[in-house]
Amino acid sequence: QLQLVESGGGLVQAGESLRLSCAASGRTFGRSVMGWFRQAPEKEREFVAATSISGSQTWYTDSVKGRFTISRDNTKNTAYLQMNRVQPEDTGVYFCAAGGTLYSTGSYSPDYWGQGAQVTVSS
Repeated sequence: QLQLVESGGGLVQAGESLRLSCAASGRTFGRSVMGWFRQAPEKEREFVAATSISGSQTWYTDSVKGRFTISRDNTKNTAYLQMNRVQPEDTGVYFCAAGGTLYSTGSYSPDYWGQGAQVTVSS
């Protein structure tokens, strides 16, 4: 069982940077895949990024490649999403996710979800 709490959301201008954090409680963090999803207004939730248990492998949706970086610190039970050069289309609620199945194609089906953090990018 994992409980996930996101932080670091807010309002930023296009071109700026923002870092989201996901603090996890539970003994299985160090054995769980971690990821981030987002949901824009009136759109379905979409995959953003995921990282393997060790953090050595990462996957990204095409629209954020080269701008976003997912990482994790297993000693702190925390995952991060560094968002650089944000654009208005990055606006949405960002959800931390954990556990479940991460396929070699990058498709990810988590078991656990955080409640989400709002990110708003103004133009």
